[in-house]
Amino acid sequence: MNTIIRRPRYIKFLFNFKDSEFIKVITGVRRSGKTYLMKMFIAALKDNGVPAEQIIHLNFESLANAELTNAQALWNYVLQHVLKNKKMYLFFDEIQNVEHWEKAINSLRIDLDADIYLTGSNSNLLSGELVTLLSGRYVELRTYPISFKEFFDFKKGQGQQSENLFNEYLQVGGFPNAILAPNTDFRVAVQEDILNTIMYRDIALRANVKNDQAINAITEYLMSEIGNPVSANKIAKVLQATGFKTQTKSVINYMELLGDAFIFYKTRKYDIREKKWLNTLAKYYFIDPSLRNTQLNRSYKDNLGHQLENIVYIELLRRGFKVDVGSYDNKEVDFVARKGQQVEYYQVTLQLSQSSTRETDNLRFIPDGYQKTVLSLKPDDRGTVDGIKISYLVDWLLVDDY
Repeated sequence: MNTIIRRPRYIKFLFNFKDSEFIKVITGVRRSGKTYLMKMFIAALKDNGVPAEQIIHLNFESLANAELTNAQALWNYVLQHVLKNKKMYLFFDEIQNVEHWEKAINSLRIDLDADIYLTGSNSNLLSGELVTLLSGRYVELRTYPISFKEFFDFKKGQGQQSENLFNEYLQVGGFPNAILAPNTDFRVAVQEDILNTIMYRDIALRANVKNDQAINAITEYLMSEIGNPVSANKIAKVLQATGFKTQTKSVINYMELLGDAFIFYKTRKYDIREKKWLNTLAKYYFIDPSLRNTQLNRSYKDNLGHQLENIVYIELLRRGFKVDVGSYDNKEVDFVARKGQQVEYYQVTLQLSQSSTRETDNLRFIPDGYQKTVLSLKPDDRGTVDGIKISYLVDWLLVDDY
């Protein structure tokens, strides 16, 4: 089987902005395939006639480039390797490891005829001085682990195989190296290494966190509460009861660091009637349910309803939506998804209850005309109830025209 997992939507995005004035900034959680995406795009450029000598690719996680991890050294290196009167294609992996990198990138943008591509594993990459220097001159491509659609295509799935492949996807998750693992033990080792690397490099090391046991405890608490409202104050009390001296302020800081590393996503509650965000407890969703299950030593069937919510949430982000938890007259709507003027409402369920209309009622009484959908894991639930569309979750995940 071909071991390259294709990511056509991301490649299309990069080609759409190729040779434009914009710096292309590829962000996302570590090990989600940003480097492979870069390599695939470089290969595509060569296939389209760009000579190899007009391409510079540096990965700042490699010791081979350790001497280039300050702005002046990077700038000097590139200037020494450019071809006169030729357009250069510059690719820099994990650029946040270069001190004052934004100054080097801004200078290269000004000094050269260059098409520039960056990757980074921290959301702070696009903040502060970079925004000031490059205002209006960069575009962000937010990447996520492999989607079920990408997984299905990689496995060369056919329609009748979708349910079995979805169960497999629940078990192996979306990190490429976990998908490619030859057996379960190898996959578990890969997933443990992914999380350990994120926790050390993207959180403890970067933020000079001294109590990594506390942040691990907070991570596991948030993992166990996926889909439930979460209080930093409660987390602090739980940690204190088990011997930690962590205060609420520290918990809030650690939770922000986990968000910066793209492994947790904070989701606020939105009052649909009043059209405002509510000052209530937020929910947190995790980047990959399988990674969560490995860390907590749980079955892929554990708390399956909330895991499905998690998958839908990340998929909506992948499709370019901004997502909130909804509230309408004290009825909770799992997700309110917005993209420009487009608004969609979603409920996620294992199956429609024969004795309750809760899932459809929570949507039915919303008086606007926006699309309302219940996503069910039971194929036989497909249809319409009180004007609400009921879709098979696996079919919805395989849609390719968004």
